[in-house]
Amino acid sequence: MRELEAEKITEAVAEICIEANLKLSSEMEGCIRGAAKTEKSELGKKVLGQLAENMDIAGEDRIPICQDTGMAVFFVEVGQELHINGSLTDAINEGVRRGYTEGYLRKSVVGDPLERVNTKDNTPAIIHYDIVPGDKLKITVAPKGFGSENMSKLYMLKPADGVEGVKEAVIETVKAAGPNACPPFVVGVGIGGDFELVAKLSKKALTREPGSHNEKPYFAELEKELLEKINSLGIGPAGLGGSTTALAVNIETYATHIAGLPVAINMCCHVDRHKTVIL
Repeated sequence: MRELEAEKITEAVAEICIEANLKLSSEMEGCIRGAAKTEKSELGKKVLGQLAENMDIAGEDRIPICQDTGMAVFFVEVGQELHINGSLTDAINEGVRRGYTEGYLRKSVVGDPLERVNTKDNTPAIIHYDIVPGDKLKITVAPKGFGSENMSKLYMLKPADGVEGVKEAVIETVKAAGPNACPPFVVGVGIGGDFELVAKLSKKALTREPGSHNEKPYFAELEKELLEKINSLGIGPAGLGGSTTALAVNIETYATHIAGLPVAINMCCHVDRHKTVIL
């Protein structure tokens, strides 16, 4: 049994909270720069160029890519042969507290959804745990801004709706989002499971890098088809028209009940932030 101190977890979480908000992955950066070259609209090209310039400034000056530094969402894989000295949940929340305070990141969390009093340190985080083989701890943070989060949807389709129903749900959600979710988007799609799991699948899909595809060829082809359909809508960068409405469509799936076809679409703006550490 391997032992890990909670303080080391806190330190690592604080660091990745800051870094995720200051710099996108090389894959995401490359995707945006590539889109600026292929965009057909001159105005769209200009917007994408400004987004690329904004990324450069954020990286050079060590300031957030976006003023909405998000609610801290975590996907945590805990090795079953690992013993943590202390509370894992408390360690993660303390890391968020330090990262958002010491990193001068915007604190966007209210402690009660109706009383609306800011917690002033961006806690509590939303944490999804999985127990896995081994003795490692893998932590992925995905800060999520609510301009795009608010445009996300969940559908409980009938099995008879089939793949066409899934496509319609995705396209309908993207159309409704329009400029409000800060395009170009990354679209996370969850299919299967039940009411709560399908939403988690759609959020986790956003932690995949653009250019990656679902391991099942059928769903990989569906990702490509949906991306093409979305980019034909003409919403374009910043909603000002163009051929780049989405940068990627990522689908994650799970088994489901014979009577259901849950589908969730988690919209994300071009600032699709995520950072992983393994301890």
